[in-house]
Amino acid sequence: MPLLARTFIKTAMVCLALALIFGILLASGLTNGLFPVYIHLLVFGWLTQLIFGVVFWMFPKFSVEKPRGSETLGWWTYALLNIGLLLRAIAEPMQSTQANPISGWMLVLSAIIQFLAGSLFVVNSWGRVKEK
Repeated sequence: MPLLARTFIKTAMVCLALALIFGILLASGLTNGLFPVYIHLLVFGWLTQLIFGVVFWMFPKFSVEKPRGSETLGWWTYALLNIGLLLRAIAEPMQSTQANPISGWMLVLSAIIQFLAGSLFVVNSWGRVKEK
């Protein structure tokens, strides 16, 4: 399994564990404002990264020279997805407890960064979706 695929999948597992911990904290009523972080850890941290890792690993070859497409684009996808996730995890609780322009713009920036990550993933994986 390529390093990038392993990194995506292992990061997905860490995010799942964190999301489960946040879920326990939310259910116990010990925290406030973590529900959006919990959802983003599950959807972008766990599910999306797991899918990206498996796609990078198992989709049909792009070409003989570059069987998985551009590994550089793959690493940029990984970095941008996780930077966006981290920004969101910081800004969501700030915005829900005491809304301010800084946390609001951090949320906008995190969404743009994650959009770029998704776009890079599509660009890098599109050529691997083909008929037999």
